[in-house]
Amino acid sequence: MSVKSDIEIAREAKKRPIQEIGAKLGIPEKHLLPYGHEKAKVGQAFISGLKDRANGKLILVTAINPTPAGEGKTTTTVGLGDGLNAIGKQAAICIREASLGPCFGMKGGAAGGGYAQVVPMEAMNLHFTGDFHAITSAHNLLSAMIDNHIYWGNELGIDERRVVWRRVMDMNDRALRDVVVSLGGVANGFPRQGGFDITVASEVMAILCLSTDLADLEDRLGRIIVAYTREREPITCAQIGAAGAMTVLLKDAMQPNLVQTLEHNPAFVHGGPFANIAHGCNSVIATTTALKLADYVVTEAGFGADLGAEKFMNIKCRKAGLAPDCVVLVATVRAMKMNGGVAKADLGAENVAAVQAGCPNLGRHIQNVKSFGVPVVVAINHFVSDTDAEVQAVKDYVAEMGSEAILCKHWAEGSKGTEALATRVAEIADSGTSQFAPLYADEMGLFEKIETIATRIYHADEVLADKKIRDQLRAWEAAGFGHLPVCMAKTQYSFSTDPNLRGAPTGHSVPVREVRLSAGAGFIVAICGEIMTMPGLPRTPAAQSIGLNEAGDVEGLF
Repeated sequence: MSVKSDIEIAREAKKRPIQEIGAKLGIPEKHLLPYGHEKAKVGQAFISGLKDRANGKLILVTAINPTPAGEGKTTTTVGLGDGLNAIGKQAAICIREASLGPCFGMKGGAAGGGYAQVVPMEAMNLHFTGDFHAITSAHNLLSAMIDNHIYWGNELGIDERRVVWRRVMDMNDRALRDVVVSLGGVANGFPRQGGFDITVASEVMAILCLSTDLADLEDRLGRIIVAYTREREPITCAQIGAAGAMTVLLKDAMQPNLVQTLEHNPAFVHGGPFANIAHGCNSVIATTTALKLADYVVTEAGFGADLGAEKFMNIKCRKAGLAPDCVVLVATVRAMKMNGGVAKADLGAENVAAVQAGCPNLGRHIQNVKSFGVPVVVAINHFVSDTDAEVQAVKDYVAEMGSEAILCKHWAEGSKGTEALATRVAEIADSGTSQFAPLYADEMGLFEKIETIATRIYHADEVLADKKIRDQLRAWEAAGFGHLPVCMAKTQYSFSTDPNLRGAPTGHSVPVREVRLSAGAGFIVAICGEIMTMPGLPRTPAAQSIGLNEAGDVEGLF
C-alpha cells in the first residue's frame, strides 16, 4: 500500500467553513474577516474586548538542533493540539507564517505534515493573507522616505555613510546582500552602499510580532533608528515621518489569521520571524488572543531550543508578560543517529549505539530548558524505520536526565497518535509546577547578556568581540538601551557557530561579527559567525520542482 504524501493528504481534506472554526472559540461571525471560505482574520475590536478574561495554559513546542534527518516540530505542534482536543480539552495552536524564501529554497512548506497539518496548505505557504507583503511594503516605504529626505535637502543632517536601515524582500537572494543604490546621476539621489535582508529578519516583522495593538505598533515603528548624523546622533522613523503611513499598510496584517487543522481544530497562523536571525516566535497578539479563548494553547518557536526556545523565554515572554506551563521537546530516533555519526543514507538500519551517542544533543536541550524553571517532556516523533530498541534507548536516556519521553505517531495517525502526550502535557500544565524565570535580568550589561547565552545555553568557553563591537554596546547602554534583551543570530544546526559541529560540543568560542540595535522591537541583535540575514538559494533550489499539474494544482511544495 502506497503512503500518501503531505500534499495529497492536505488536498483531500474536507475543510469546514472558517465561521465554524471561529465558533469553537466563541468568535462571532461578524468579527471574522474572511479571506475566501477557509481562512479569516480576527477583528481588533473583538480582541480588545478579551482583556479581562483569564488566560489558558501555555505550552511551548521546541526541538533539538535540526538535521537532514528531520525532527517535525510543527507537525508535533499540530498533532499535540489535535490530541488535546481529542481527549476533551479545548485547545488552539499558534504557529508562524511561511516565508517564500525557504519554500522555494530548501526547507519546503511550513504547515506540518501527514495527518497533523494545518490547511489550506498551499495558501498558507504561498502569499496566505498578504501579511508578509504588507511588512515588506511598510519596511521599504521607510527606505524610500529616508533616501527621499536626503535628496530634498537632508534637513535632519543624516550622514549618508551612516544609514543603517537596509531594504528587504521575502526571497533568498544572495546577490542583494550588499548593493550600491542611487547610481545614475543627480536625479537619482546620493549614491551610497546599502543592502537587503530577507523580510523575516526585518525589524518591522519583529515589531508586528511583539506589538499588542495598533497604537503600540505605531509607537514602536516610530522608535526605529534608521540613521545617524555626523555627530552620531540617532535619527528615528518618527523623525522621517513614516510611522503613520507604515501603520496604515500594516493595519490588516496586524490582525491574527485563523485557519484549521485537518481535524477541524482552530489554528492561529500569524507572523514569521526566523529564529536563526530574528526572534523566531509567532505574534504576541495571536498568542494572547488564543490564551483568552482556549484552555490550552500550543505554540512553537523556530529551530532548536538553543535559538527559538531561548528567544521565546528571554524576549517574547519577557516583553508580553507570558510564562509557559510546560515545554515539549521534539526529537527523532533518526536525528539521534545522525548526531551519533550515522550518514543519512544509513539511517534506516538499526543502530542503538549511534542513538545513544547522539542523545547528548537532546540532553543539553533538556538541561537548558529546565534552567528556565519549566518542566520538559520529550516527544519522540515516530518514523516507520524506528525499532523498539532504538526508541527505548531514547526513553532510557531521557529518564536519566530527569524527564520522560513519549512516543508519538501523529504523522500517520493524527490525534490518536498523540493522546498519551496530550494527557501528560495537560497534567503537567494543570499542576502549576512551572517556575518560569528568564535567564538574565534586564539590568545586566549587554555584553554580559551575550556571554550568558553563549556560556549557559551554547556551553561555549568565551565570546569573541573586537573593541568596536564592545564600544558600540557600551554606547547603547549610555543612550538608555542597556535594559534590552539580546537576540542572537546564529546557525541553527549546532550549539556552536560551526554548522558542521553536531552533538553537544564544548570548548568552542562564539565570535560576534556585528551588533544591530532594534529600538522599536526592543532588542539588540548579535550576529555571530557566518550567519547571513539574507540567505542564499541552495545548488538545487526547491523552486525547480514546484509547478502546476494538468488539473491546475500545485505540485512539489512539500
